[in-house]
Amino acid sequence: MKKIIALFLISVMMVVSCTGCGQGIIGNSSDKITIVCTMFSQYDWTKQVVGNNENIEIILLGDTGVDMHSFQPSADDIITISDCDVFIYGGGISDSWVEDILAEATNEEMIVINMMETLGDNLKEEEFVEGMQDSEEHEHDHEAEETEHDNDFAQYDEHVWLSINNAMVICDRICQVMSQIDADNKDIYKENLDNYMMELENLDSLYAQMASSSQYNTVLFGDRFPYIYMMRDYNIEYYAAFSGCSADAEASFETVTFLAKKIDELNIPVILIEKGSNRDLAQTIIDSTIAKNQTILEMNSMQSMTKEQLDAGESYISIMQDNLEILKQALGCQ
Repeated sequence: MKKIIALFLISVMMVVSCTGCGQGIIGNSSDKITIVCTMFSQYDWTKQVVGNNENIEIILLGDTGVDMHSFQPSADDIITISDCDVFIYGGGISDSWVEDILAEATNEEMIVINMMETLGDNLKEEEFVEGMQDSEEHEHDHEAEETEHDNDFAQYDEHVWLSINNAMVICDRICQVMSQIDADNKDIYKENLDNYMMELENLDSLYAQMASSSQYNTVLFGDRFPYIYMMRDYNIEYYAAFSGCSADAEASFETVTFLAKKIDELNIPVILIEKGSNRDLAQTIIDSTIAKNQTILEMNSMQSMTKEQLDAGESYISIMQDNLEILKQALGCQ
């Protein structure tokens, strides 16, 4: 992938140099400020901070429902990133393709926001809890991946946006950047940020109330688990079949048996899965319990979004509100 990106950017720059000044295929044809986001959460946060500003274009890459762990940029994506004014990305292993593009970017004044770098000490290391599928093997794979990509944040869980507290930190950073590149509208950006912060703080309070009024203190995922930040924010324990970045499709007999016994031991009423995931594993776990009557519910980690979902008006807050209602059922809130 690194060689493909480098060769593509070289060919693009050769075309630009041959077309003459101001005639290249790269470059904003308008005076709009262009902001490119790799994830839905960043895209929605930026929209909230910017508000209705016709002079700013906000672009979300990968709005076709492709999972962030599988996303690779198209030729058009590479051109768009290379010439944008602000580029916002996660910074984890799933973004290993980013550094090569930024190294060859044509806009030398581009401001880059790396979410994991922005969060600093708020980052949490990936966890491999008891019973999780092939945890030792995954740790070895992860170490190899970290060496291959030389990523400073490879040991940390990259699903940082699922913490409302993290969201507030990153929104503040977005506001700082927008105020820097468009100082004439900095008061508007600050007002928009303050209003959005109140919404996020209110949602955080609702999550805290949920956790304090719950009958149970443990959730169980018959699926991948990208919710470490969310659970740690509210002191909720968890068990899961796979880690958040796992590509495994099937769980071993030992994993299924362990999770089923945990459900029996803790009297857990709900098995959680990712939105759109296959329910077969969760059902197999249920069939291995004593009661065999647990409910399967879906949570949404926003790792893949479609244009249809965007057009329907889904937002970070609306999705996190839906996740809150699912957790209330899973934890038996009164």
